[in-house]
Amino acid sequence: MARFRFLCWLFSFALLAPLAAQAQMDTSAEHAILMDGATGAILWQKDAHAPMPPASMSKLMTLDLLFERLKDGRVKLTDTFPVSQRAWATQGSKSFVMVGTRVPVADLIRGIIIQSGNDACIVVAEALGGTVEGFVKMMNDRAKELGLTQSTFVNPDGLPEPPGQLMSAYDLAKLARHIITTFPQYYHFFGERSFEYNGITQENRNLVLEKFPGADGLKTGYTDAAGYGIVTSAVQDGRRLILVLMGLRYPDKSSWWAERYRADEAARLLGVAFREFREYKLFKPDDVVARAKVWQGAADTVALVTGKPLALTMQVESRKDMKVSVHYETPLKAPITKGQKLGTLVITAPQFPMQTVPLYAGETVPEAGFFARGMQGLGVLFGTANAAQ
Repeated sequence: MARFRFLCWLFSFALLAPLAAQAQMDTSAEHAILMDGATGAILWQKDAHAPMPPASMSKLMTLDLLFERLKDGRVKLTDTFPVSQRAWATQGSKSFVMVGTRVPVADLIRGIIIQSGNDACIVVAEALGGTVEGFVKMMNDRAKELGLTQSTFVNPDGLPEPPGQLMSAYDLAKLARHIITTFPQYYHFFGERSFEYNGITQENRNLVLEKFPGADGLKTGYTDAAGYGIVTSAVQDGRRLILVLMGLRYPDKSSWWAERYRADEAARLLGVAFREFREYKLFKPDDVVARAKVWQGAADTVALVTGKPLALTMQVESRKDMKVSVHYETPLKAPITKGQKLGTLVITAPQFPMQTVPLYAGETVPEAGFFARGMQGLGVLFGTANAAQ
């Protein structure tokens, strides 16, 4: 019967920020999530897996499909797409594209991001999917491919009709991170403050861009059913955080005040997050996490390493009581090859989801010679060997 051996220790490095009087992550939004941009780890959440209407935030999926075709060369930014009667007649927020004209792809991207143009979404959908309905199928197929399990699309723009468009805050954060990491060459569009098309200038509705240092994206949304929402991201000191708020309600029906309330709430939470959460660099790729005993090897032990840099973002308070344990099956029998998976590093901390990281052999351990193996066997027989503990 195989046995498992583990080592456990408590990290107690000096804290990098004071613990007293830190603001807490809390919001009146019905659904919210804070995600680490580097790892995708959930740092904080509020009912983040419940599906609800995403409004115009679902336009991120329309953009994702367009970015994919730009990246693989099937579409160019200078290409032009035709404007149909259906696109021109689409209600809600508009880019003011004119029926019968052709619009450059770069302008359609700006129209969707900055002006939240429903008409621009229809132009893109018809160009890429043949029909809006064909494009919606592409959206749902893409959601499955990306593991967005709480997302259902019925249109490319997020309008409440037809009903049934749903996404969770987690899915929105996951989609935003995918766009940021997969399409960096197109991400700059999200940070542009204004756009003029057809003689009409509109400002970016993501007011967090002007309210929070380092904010550079992504998309806002509003319908009566969805309330006010936002997917936003910011970078400070090389760290990226992604924040999603859904279902914000504002008593004043004036969109001017409500949009500023949404931006203020997002900026406030980002400020708390960058103060309260820190990135802790735990191990370099070749740092020896532990040494495990080897049975019948040319060496008695083998180094266990992560094989890649290991850094975690967590609250300062959680970091104080972080525990790290090393688990591996015994006995580890030679021969062992460098890079061979041998065990698991488990990291736990209060108010922090458990993290598991594979551990690999940091060196090769050949099998011992015949005589040495015989001596180890005799040692086990007479109780003097420790290799199979």
